[in-house]
Amino acid sequence: MDYDALREGMGSAVPFNNHIGLQIIELGPGTATVRLPDEEGLRNHVGTQHAAGLFAAAEAASGGAFVGAFAERMGEIRPLASNAEIAYTKLAKGPIDARAELAGAAELLERLDTDGKVSFPVEVTLTDGEGVTVATATVQWHVRKNA
Repeated sequence: MDYDALREGMGSAVPFNNHIGLQIIELGPGTATVRLPDEEGLRNHVGTQHAAGLFAAAEAASGGAFVGAFAERMGEIRPLASNAEIAYTKLAKGPIDARAELAGAAELLERLDTDGKVSFPVEVTLTDGEGVTVATATVQWHVRKNA
């Protein structure tokens, strides 16, 4: 699988993510890292990264991890994020990296083949430039085979 081409394609697939400048830094089988840039227009009233930007980065990273795991099957499925939770643990200053990991992709693909659908969580950790965790998130994905 050409994950670099997949990363580039995902980079232009979601207009909102482009609007706020999210960058897909890394994409692999079941993993993705998305960077939220440090721009004045993305900050909140106290001068740190806005919660909405952090959430968008987490959701985008979770989608990247999902796409990396299901890359061979993307033409035959319809994915939707169905639920998400985020915990903001520190003030987020500077560029923020959202790193997502999807475990157990082989079993998920088996359930998709058996049941025609599958739901699963993707865990995301958001860190600042010094590697300090500023937030954690879980995004629940629902994937269904095309009719």
